[in-house]
Amino acid sequence: MGKLQATVTQVQPGERAAARLGTGQGAVAIALKGVSKVFGSGADAFKAVDDVSVDIRQNEFFTLLGPSGCGKTTLLRLIAGFEHPTSGEIRLKGKDISPLPPFDRPVNTVFQSYALFPHMTVAQNIAFGLEMLRRPKSEVQETVDRMLKLVRMEQLANRRTSQISGGQQQRVALARALAPQPEVLLLDEPLSALDYKLRKEMQIELKRLQSETGITFIFVTHDQEEALTMSDRIAVMSEGNILQIGSPREIYDHPAQRFVADFIGESNFLKAEVVRPLDPGAEIRLPSGATLTAGVPEGMRPAGSVTVVVRPEHARVVADPAAGALRGRLTNIVYFGTDTHYHVELPQDGEFIVRMQNQRGSEASFETGDEVGIEIGDGAPQVLKD
Repeated sequence: MGKLQATVTQVQPGERAAARLGTGQGAVAIALKGVSKVFGSGADAFKAVDDVSVDIRQNEFFTLLGPSGCGKTTLLRLIAGFEHPTSGEIRLKGKDISPLPPFDRPVNTVFQSYALFPHMTVAQNIAFGLEMLRRPKSEVQETVDRMLKLVRMEQLANRRTSQISGGQQQRVALARALAPQPEVLLLDEPLSALDYKLRKEMQIELKRLQSETGITFIFVTHDQEEALTMSDRIAVMSEGNILQIGSPREIYDHPAQRFVADFIGESNFLKAEVVRPLDPGAEIRLPSGATLTAGVPEGMRPAGSVTVVVRPEHARVVADPAAGALRGRLTNIVYFGTDTHYHVELPQDGEFIVRMQNQRGSEASFETGDEVGIEIGDGAPQVLKD
């Protein structure tokens, strides 16, 4: 998908997780300590994962987000046991599982291709893993019935998986992976093959399943919207490194680095000078001369020239150029139904995009070519580390 066209803040899964876990800290399900993975050797060596350390909590929906080739799927395969780390440890509830093969780990994986058995029924697919574990027949039947109800597939229990839709197949794959009650469920872009409408529906289903089962979900995606709408916490990855970990709101509203701000959502980048540090944040001066308070990444004490990011929906276009923190010429107006994007050319910083919600009876009367101001509230800018 492309850049987000609307801020996703209507539901904050991270806040629900904090309530569910009491203090928000929670017990650790998976701990990665200095994990690296190198493929090849000598001049051909490639470090896919570079000294990653992270604690993933029990009962958490944790997402690894980043572009293709950033190392997120390799990290998932390391947790699953399909790859072994070149260095570092992977611990599940304190036990080092790094040397264990996949079948000895209480971890299941749902892949992009669901790998269902087309000659078997829905119920038989769900039962297959339990039968391989030699569970009693009565337990298998009870678990299959429970999983069918969980994924709302009771009416299709006896239908072959080759005769059901893609979304239904995805539910069967989830039920089969959940049936043995793994400690952790790994999901490698399982929604990528679905059309947009079905993908949105399955996002809701995944959130519901994780909440109802209480199993730790580790989800891999390059889709920023999926990450924001489903996750308790997100780890943004680039070139084998985790750049930032936080709740969807933290990642979106308070990105620490330019890559994170640029990868998630639409962003306006401005040069600024730090006037003085605040507790918290900093006072900054924009090239226009306007001074504002800005957020600052944790542990950073900015000074001198910095780059700040302002989200398009955190600014407003006003008719009086002198009334704004910035001023410029309106070069384009794009109507999106729920909101309108105003493209303003600034004298110093190039184009600045403002996103304003459309409300009946309050239509703005701006025209291309108008000289306008841009209002930016205190706290809207965020200082970046790079």
